Amino acid sequence: MGQTITEKIFSEHVGKAVYAGEIIRCDIDMVIGNDITTPISIKAFEDSGATKLANPDGFSIVLDHFIPAKDIASANQARISRDFAKKYSLKNFFDEKDMGIEHALLPEKGLVVPGDVIIGADSHTCTHGALGAFSTGMGSTDLAFAMVTGGNWFKVPESIKVVLSGKPGKYTTGKDIILEIIRMIGVDGALYRTLEFTGSTIEHLTMDDRFSMCNMAIEAGAKSGIVAYDDITKEFLSDKNLAREPKIHYSDADASYVQILEIDVASLDPVIAYPFLPSNGHSVKQAVADKIKIDQAFIGSCTNGRLSDLKVAAEILKGKKVHPDVRLIVTPGTQMILREANKLGYIDIIVDAGGVVSNPTCGACLGGYMGILGDNEVAVSTTNRNFVGRMGSRSSKVYLANSAVAAISAIEGYIADPR
Repeated sequence: MGQTITEKIFSEHVGKAVYAGEIIRCDIDMVIGNDITTPISIKAFEDSGATKLANPDGFSIVLDHFIPAKDIASANQARISRDFAKKYSLKNFFDEKDMGIEHALLPEKGLVVPGDVIIGADSHTCTHGALGAFSTGMGSTDLAFAMVTGGNWFKVPESIKVVLSGKPGKYTTGKDIILEIIRMIGVDGALYRTLEFTGSTIEHLTMDDRFSMCNMAIEAGAKSGIVAYDDITKEFLSDKNLAREPKIHYSDADASYVQILEIDVASLDPVIAYPFLPSNGHSVKQAVADKIKIDQAFIGSCTNGRLSDLKVAAEILKGKKVHPDVRLIVTPGTQMILREANKLGYIDIIVDAGGVVSNPTCGACLGGYMGILGDNEVAVSTTNRNFVGRMGSRSSKVYLANSAVAAISAIEGYIADPR
């Protein structure tokens, strides 16, 4: 009986063939914590009486939500993780000294690799499936169990095969593809399933596109998103000191899927998700016709804070000015992305246009800091959620879009089409 890539990853880890629906106990290659969720895990770890980590090199803490600390509470919260990292001489601890948004930083560091089983106490941990790994979010106490034992229990998920065909048009990106999928199946259409992205379009998608797609698999209720290893993955990993030897898996031709979705990407316009769900997708043409005035444009987050996002923003903003009524906030995903963007001149272009560039942080995305929306304000944002009050006031509105749309909208003052 054929297996999906997800079933093969779990089979390799447990030492026998397993299939969707089975409950398994599985070793974990990388456990990821952040400044919001890790203190809960640490307390559970200490309450258990544990005195050592089962796999210290397979545990990373990334302080990325409120770093540098926005207030006393966030400073004290971060201190818990700092003290724990020091106590256990944690090798993979990242704060202001080498900071980044966790789901951009760990692939950059080579700490997550193809064939891994990865968990994190952050729902967008599914991002790392872009590398051909199984990666999913869990609760803080689940992390603590993995810290103590080195593994955890999983129900092997069923898979939905997403067949993408055609070459994307200019300014149609991985963000638009995943927004279209979520529009088609809804925010619970892939509940506890893997979205397996396949088809001829994949060879035209950069790693940044793939990270965006897998990142937002959770917005369709999915347990994970995954793209099989190929030459583009190989090139991305080629300059990295990988934490482990990659294990490459591919789905069998006769693998079983619970559903197959087919999308002609060549005819797909950039997609805008209207408030208040990522599934409320509309063509950018509709958004232009609706004349949606904005107060803020945000480019960043674990979904779209990578170098390609800053590149396209700079290309559109070059020689232009941000609309007088709009704030443009740009948040690079990591310090390395920031430095490279600066070297290539993107930062100067953004600042010259009237934008502001912040340190790497999740702050704006979750309505924490560095870009909170006030009452009745409207934002076009490259983040991944647009729930009521997600980026600030409960009366504010967030329209999700790709980075090109956000950049041109910052200039026009309305949601605009970059093409």
